[in-house]
Amino acid sequence: MEVSINMETYQYKGKQKLVYTNNSSDTLRTVYYHLYNNAFQPGSEMDMRVQSIENPDVRFVTVSKGTDGKEIVESRIAKLQPNEIGYLKISNFNQDGAPAKTKVAGTILEVALAKPILPGKSTTLTLDFDGQVPVQIRRSGRTNSVGVELSMAQWYPKIAEFDFEGWHADPYIAREFHGVWGNFDVAITIDKNYILGGTGYLQNKNEIGFGYEDKGKEVKKDPKSKTLTWHFIAPNVHDFTFAADRNYLHDVVKGPNNVDLHFLYKNNPDYIENWKNLQPLMVRVMDYYNKIVGDYPYKQYSFIQGGDGGMEYAMCTLILGTGSVQAMLKAAPHELAHSWFQHVLASNESKHPWMDEGFSTYIEYLALNEIADKKAENPFESIYSAYYSFVKTGKEQPMSTQGDRYDINRAYTIGSYYKGSLFLSQLEYLIGKENTRKTLKRFYNEFKFKHPTPNDIKRTAERVSGANLDWYLTDWTQTLNTVDYAIKNVEGATDGVQRTGVSLERIGRIPMPMDILVEYNDGKKETFYIPLRMMNFEKENPTPEIKRTVLPAWTWAQPTYFFEIPKGKTTIKKITIDPSGLMTDVKRENNVLEIK
Repeated sequence: MEVSINMETYQYKGKQKLVYTNNSSDTLRTVYYHLYNNAFQPGSEMDMRVQSIENPDVRFVTVSKGTDGKEIVESRIAKLQPNEIGYLKISNFNQDGAPAKTKVAGTILEVALAKPILPGKSTTLTLDFDGQVPVQIRRSGRTNSVGVELSMAQWYPKIAEFDFEGWHADPYIAREFHGVWGNFDVAITIDKNYILGGTGYLQNKNEIGFGYEDKGKEVKKDPKSKTLTWHFIAPNVHDFTFAADRNYLHDVVKGPNNVDLHFLYKNNPDYIENWKNLQPLMVRVMDYYNKIVGDYPYKQYSFIQGGDGGMEYAMCTLILGTGSVQAMLKAAPHELAHSWFQHVLASNESKHPWMDEGFSTYIEYLALNEIADKKAENPFESIYSAYYSFVKTGKEQPMSTQGDRYDINRAYTIGSYYKGSLFLSQLEYLIGKENTRKTLKRFYNEFKFKHPTPNDIKRTAERVSGANLDWYLTDWTQTLNTVDYAIKNVEGATDGVQRTGVSLERIGRIPMPMDILVEYNDGKKETFYIPLRMMNFEKENPTPEIKRTVLPAWTWAQPTYFFEIPKGKTTIKKITIDPSGLMTDVKRENNVLEIK
């Protein structure tokens, strides 16, 4: 792509040449492109969604008081003027030099090809585009809340993904994305006073300067020119994003495996120290992600101040970056985590947002615990609590809900970020911590650059552990079923034999194996493990320092289970189901019985 940006009008013109290979067994007669900018227009689907959802994202709205004192919530998109909207206009579309017919439908461009693309064949698609950068509302835009002039996300005509399920030409309404990998070669011409950062490797450092130039080499600039052209190459990515500002500071630190970590942030005394302090922490976080998932495959990553909160892009993130280091740690590690799950694995975020958001949340919480001065025994405790609390509201929706179809934003957050994370932390309960970590590594190594589906993570866990987990994927991600077990009764033997009988009850629909801790009055402990019949699996003892007895398996159809504890020289003080807290039991109070 070649693009030229007019910073006085915030309009830009570009040319795109795309060599597209049909790797499917289908013959393609139509292709689709995303025109994301078109969402930022009054009357768009995004605008209508803002106006109709029960609790719109605060970034989309203005709030004021009416004459009667009542709160008035209005869509910011609805108020955009013609010079403030976003748009992408396509012209001169050709396939191998022959004109192709195009039709725009909101944020989607439909192209009737001049000739079919046969399986295994390639074609060259060219087009011209005119764009306008919208006022910053969501992710992309101009002059955001901290004054970053350009946050250029979803700014170009982007071909849609076609896979075994067909075309994924989802309209841009609010949420997530799905993209096609390619090798990007992008030239951006802009006012020479602007500093850029984003996706890809800068090819002309010594023409650009601004801290990008090689040491010891003279920076070559044409004093007569009012513009500079920034030339980036980005291999094997499925997106291209950049930000631009006249007052960026630019630091580069070495990360693990000799990866350059770039930090671009406003030259504002309120931010500088925090951005400096963030840098060594991100080196540690990247190192942890490499160890727990697999090596980051590129040689550069950029943390850039911009956007409206935090959002992941290829080889970079835009984060608002205005708070303390602790506040920034709520965004930066999470967005970096997306590099593994969204920009290398690249599951379909629209259909399965939990695979990306949830798995990124899982390793984010592990990493934050790893670099914390005081380590938590269960770093996910707050996620469990949030899930339990939301279940009680009755507003939960299945994790299989398409990202734009959630009724309220909190349901999306719980389903995608929290339950997605719990899928893995609860997997630790099911197959053990070591097997879960092996699953994560194998999943990454076998499915990078392949767009995995939910079945792929399930099958990977099965291959690693030997357990049968189809029931888990179905119950946890496709239903609103919950886990709820209880200690129903404890009674002494009536036949003169010294033993204690324990009755357990499954109340929730989701079955689970049982880890049970028994504590005695003399301070001793022992555990009992009840395998789940349908798993056909026996977990390694998670606490090998404590004696464990493996009991017969519990079937799903049997609502109760009885076992006996031989009486020793001391009496039982306490019985606990799942002492680890990793099982998502929605009523934990009936998991513990203290015997007095």
